Amino acid sequence: MKFQDRVFSGMQPTGSLHLGNYLGAMVQWIEMQKSHECIYCVVDLHAITVWQDPGELKGAIRQVTAAYIASGLDPKKSIVFNQSQVPEHAELAWIFNCVARLGWLNRMTQFKEKAGKDREAASVGLYAYPNLMAADILAYRATHVPVGEDQKQHLELTRDIAQKFNADFGVALFPLPEPLIIGPATRVMSLRDGKMKMSKSDPSEYSRINMTDDADAIRRKIQKATSDPGLLPASPVGLEGRPEAANLLGIYAALADETLEAACARFTGAMFSTFKRELADLAVSRLEPITAEMRRLEADPGHLDKILAMGAERARAIAAPVLNEVFEVVGFLRCHSEP
Repeated sequence: MKFQDRVFSGMQPTGSLHLGNYLGAMVQWIEMQKSHECIYCVVDLHAITVWQDPGELKGAIRQVTAAYIASGLDPKKSIVFNQSQVPEHAELAWIFNCVARLGWLNRMTQFKEKAGKDREAASVGLYAYPNLMAADILAYRATHVPVGEDQKQHLELTRDIAQKFNADFGVALFPLPEPLIIGPATRVMSLRDGKMKMSKSDPSEYSRINMTDDADAIRRKIQKATSDPGLLPASPVGLEGRPEAANLLGIYAALADETLEAACARFTGAMFSTFKRELADLAVSRLEPITAEMRRLEADPGHLDKILAMGAERARAIAAPVLNEVFEVVGFLRCHSEP
């Protein structure tokens, strides 16, 4: 069966989105909407796998939506919505709970990292959320998923679930989605430790640049970013064994939309003090307009809610027929009352 090319991805409304989210995902999302049918979700069902304050969650959903649009996602070109408004995600996830095997989930390394030492206290949702992620993707028969290295294992599980469902029921209902890893900065690292990924959950605000940071905060964080005593090299080869230098130059290259080789050539022999000033200027010029647009959008929550509602309606128009097929294949009885 030939499936239409379709891209699906999403982010959780937990904590402020940061430079890593922008460069590692949203820049690519914006580019892909020029050539693909794209569905971008605010994954609020995933968010509640750990406790969220209900009042704050509503604001966080709107803030992530504002970040999507301010960064360049066009809700007329792409479908933008929040996951909980489309019940097909949860319905398909339950069916996949019955398709996926415990052994598959036991191999998921992210659960071990997120649950920590006290795994017995973790929610069932946190354990089973890779099945929900599979449902997110396959409810739309998405063929491509932009993912970071840390999510490739979950996409493999999605493929396993799709393959097993198709085999169990003798159908070709789901595609086997392919990962898309593109762009110059697919993995932005912490400003405090070049070996650690930039993360919302890091307790240090100086480890990341938030998309809500003003110009002063951006400059201050880059100025305090961990570096090393060496001069900047002439080529990426000279960055081996220098994770902080590699990270900062990689960020510059991504923000400037140039190769790492070009960034190295630009700053050959420069001291970090000089380079950091240039990087701060570039980061402010790139992010400040996005932050300003986010604030403008967040000041009109009704407008954001309307965008999400319209997106959910478009999303359901795709997902509902897929779920109807799934229910028929599984053998569920769907009764309709007489008018």
